[in-house]
Amino acid sequence: MRTLEGKVALITGASKGIGKGIAEAFAAAGAALILTARSEELLQHLAESVHHAGGDVLAIPADVTDE
Repeated sequence: MRTLEGKVALITGASKGIGKGIAEAFAAAGAALILTARSEELLQHLAESVHHAGGDVLAIPADVTDE
């Protein structure tokens, strides 16, 4: 069931761990994703995976603790 269809989720810390799991679950539920994390390489790998599965995704490498 795609319960998040038409929604956009901003997920920080998306490159691994809980953030990655949330990103994968939200994408599977139909949400468009904006992903951010410090690790550009891991972030791009996740974004490509989501995109190849048919999801809408924008990946922005960033450290949200740095103003």
